[in-house]
Amino acid sequence: MEHKRLGLIVNPIAGIGGRVGLKGSDGLGIQQRARTLGAVPLAGERAASALELLLPLSANIELLVPPNEMGETVARRCGYDPQVILTSGLLNKTLTPFPSPSGKGEGGEETTPEDTRRAAQAMREAGVDLILFAGGDGTARDIYTAIGNNFPVLGIPAGVKIHSAVYTITPRNAGELAAEFLQGKRVCLQEAEVLDLDEDAYRQGQIVTRLYGYLKIPYRREVVQNQKVPTPASAAVQAQAIATDVVEKMKPDIAYILGPGTTTRTVAERLGLPKTLVGVDIITHNELLAADVGERQILEMLERRPLGLIITPTGGQGFLFGRGNQQISPEVIRRVRDENILVICLASKIAALQGRPLLVDTGDPELDRLLAGYIQVVTGYHEKIFYRLMGGS
Repeated sequence: MEHKRLGLIVNPIAGIGGRVGLKGSDGLGIQQRARTLGAVPLAGERAASALELLLPLSANIELLVPPNEMGETVARRCGYDPQVILTSGLLNKTLTPFPSPSGKGEGGEETTPEDTRRAAQAMREAGVDLILFAGGDGTARDIYTAIGNNFPVLGIPAGVKIHSAVYTITPRNAGELAAEFLQGKRVCLQEAEVLDLDEDAYRQGQIVTRLYGYLKIPYRREVVQNQKVPTPASAAVQAQAIATDVVEKMKPDIAYILGPGTTTRTVAERLGLPKTLVGVDIITHNELLAADVGERQILEMLERRPLGLIITPTGGQGFLFGRGNQQISPEVIRRVRDENILVICLASKIAALQGRPLLVDTGDPELDRLLAGYIQVVTGYHEKIFYRLMGGS
């Protein structure tokens, strides 16, 4: 293998709002609120999952990183001796993943989108062969703004709501695909969409997606996630049939965690209950017990009573867990009995997968493996299929 130069950029605050129900991480106010609610940053861990798979090639890889939590910390933790890039914006900056209420990090300063952009530009100028970046849609936007679409990059999924097609299905997939690309194996480069939601509208239950451009990524169909697709209006009747079936299946002595999505919203409507479109609620047959809950609230409810789970895959991406519903954490999933989990999905969305499996990326590899296999999916009134579910590797 020829000597290669690899860039790594970590957005330390990517995904911190997920498990506490904040539906994103953009903006200082949201980051501060996430910290208040007890959020823990996970982007570094997810970057580590990718880097560990590249360790066998480390003798032939020069790893370039921004300082501290933006790449250096996780690289050294994984056993690398990286070259630290100090751009003008990052000089003398002690970066931390969480800002304090004053706007400064504890012992340093908060990271910003401009830091990501400067780091990407510096890596391009340094002549790296590939840039790996851990984040969400906002991070992909920053990378695109900095270097355009003529430079190889690859996303390690770490955000709450990932619509962009520049990310692999799991962090380990990013490490595998990067290794293949750097070794010169037959991996094609393909343009992939950079999409992002308006997070303010998203928190109000409105889905407003914008295409910002394209990034060039190493591509292998089975490990790169699809662009999220909207639900067509013609699916409304099918969703109502599913809702009727689910309401019949709901047990009267159990409350249910109701995941985000238009299909699950139809279940709430069938019961005459309100639904947080892009949030997680807890309901019974006749009552909304809690709206827009985070992981901690769900766990507290589980201490008091048994809960079931009604969940639907995310759009055309096919993620059952790990995209947009991180409130339903590994601990929550483990504590809900299998027989009380109802998976629902429009038949048209199953067809759009073209045979690809449904996916889970909970952040807990052991749980992902336990969940893998064939699951029952309700696709209509008294209609069901058994469909393959693939865990993260």
